[in-house]
Amino acid sequence: MLSPHEFATLMLIRHAPEQIDMNRHELDTLLERQLVALETRAEGHRLPSLTTAGHSLLEALGRVEPMRVAHDDMSFDTH
Repeated sequence: MLSPHEFATLMLIRHAPEQIDMNRHELDTLLERQLVALETRAEGHRLPSLTTAGHSLLEALGRVEPMRVAHDDMSFDTH
């Protein structure tokens, strides 16, 4: 299971890979789990990018709906 910091790093890689600190510990974990890969860009700069597995994970998380509580289940003891 990924930590909240690893999930946040994964989302940041999706939306702003140029802002990632390449020395982040979370990046190592994501690379080991093959959720991201390093791509060589112009002038030899390496930036992380999502792999198919990383993209699928974020896609699946986006489809999770928040748990809703019915008002009938929220009874309060007023005594």
